[in-house]
Amino acid sequence: MKISRFLLAATLVLGGTVQAADPAPAGTAPKIAYGQLMKQGDKLVFAPCRDRSYAMVEDISPGRTVTRALDEVGLGAGKKVYVELVGIVEGGMLKASAVNLARTEGRCQLPGGKDESWRAAGNEPGWALAVGAEVVVVKRLGEPDIHVPAGPVTVDQGVARFEAKTEATRLAFRFEQKLCRDTMADAVFGWTATVEVNGKTLKGCAWQR
Repeated sequence: MKISRFLLAATLVLGGTVQAADPAPAGTAPKIAYGQLMKQGDKLVFAPCRDRSYAMVEDISPGRTVTRALDEVGLGAGKKVYVELVGIVEGGMLKASAVNLARTEGRCQLPGGKDESWRAAGNEPGWALAVGAEVVVVKRLGEPDIHVPAGPVTVDQGVARFEAKTEATRLAFRFEQKLCRDTMADAVFGWTATVEVNGKTLKGCAWQR
């Protein structure tokens, strides 16, 4: 799926920032851990953002999808990769169950927190979407911006859904928890995205914020 132009530009297009983020704290509930990942021999070494510590990574995902995604962006070939891994920390080990985002030579990103929960983007035509606390925004090349009131994004069995209507706009999206590859940017995202805007379908990748 060739969607690199808008995936790489989505942060700037939607007015987001790219900064360092704190690593996910230890606990039993899976959280997103942000940092740089390197391969040393047969071991994966994780360096959390804004932290000088290190942790080993254990892939506990079904079918080792985490390892497969990381190898697709060059980790197995010795490249340094920025990752956002869903997992838990136990005994200094990051047990990763899914990939939210993995990008070669990427920077640490600031989590969305209460202000933003999802992003999605794609090309042909170029578009970007952000789910904010009060509004959902869709930007498309050569088209007026779309703004609809934010509402709950339901997530069930690996599928996130949202739908909203105004007098002028009907917006709906479906994010499926399935690896979405951007070969031109050496990036993999944890969700595929299908967005419907007034009957028009947009395809791309999505990731949690």
